[in-house]
Amino acid sequence: MSINGIPLITIDGKPTSLLEYNDKVKLIVNVASRCGLAPQYEKLEKLQRAYGDRGFTVLGFPSSQFLQELSSAEAIKEFCTTTYGVTFPMFEKIKVNGRSQHPLYAELTKTPDAHGKAGRVKWNFEKFLVTPAGEIHRFRPTVEPDAPEIIDLIEGSLTRSANELRTSRPAGPLVGGDGDRNR
Repeated sequence: MSINGIPLITIDGKPTSLLEYNDKVKLIVNVASRCGLAPQYEKLEKLQRAYGDRGFTVLGFPSSQFLQELSSAEAIKEFCTTTYGVTFPMFEKIKVNGRSQHPLYAELTKTPDAHGKAGRVKWNFEKFLVTPAGEIHRFRPTVEPDAPEIIDLIEGSLTRSANELRTSRPAGPLVGGDGDRNR
C-alpha cells in the first residue's frame, strides 16, 4: 500500500496527505517536546534548512504514547517554534503503536531497521526516510538526524531525483521541417 494517500491533519487542523510532499525526500519523525531526545529537533531543523530547497522535508508527528508530549497543538507549536525554531511541517498528535495506531505508522512500522527488526516504534524520535520512489528506510531513536547513514541517503535520493527529472525532460525544441533537434 502506498502511504501517500493516507489522510493526515496538520498541527493547525488542515486536512492533507503525503501527496502534498510526493516529489520530496521525506524524513518522518514521531516527536515529543518533553523527551530527553527533544534536542534532536535542532538537528532536524538544520536538515530542513540545509536541504529544504532541494526537494527534502522533515515531517514531525507529535505523539503522547510515551507520555512526553505537551497536551495541546498550540503548546506543541509554541515549544517547537520558540525553543528550536522549527519551520518544517508538523501534524496533529497521533498514536504510533497499538490498536489506535495511525494508518501511516501502521504502514511505516512494517519496514525493518538496519538490524532487520520491524514492528513497534520503540521511543520518540524514531525516523523513517521515504524517497520519492517510495523506498522506506528506518532509523531508531538514538540514531541522530545528522548521522552519516541518514545524510548519505538524503543526498543520494536528492541526486537520483534530480537526475530522473533531468532525463524525463525533452532534449530541446524541434527545429526545421525535418524533425531534427538542435545540433
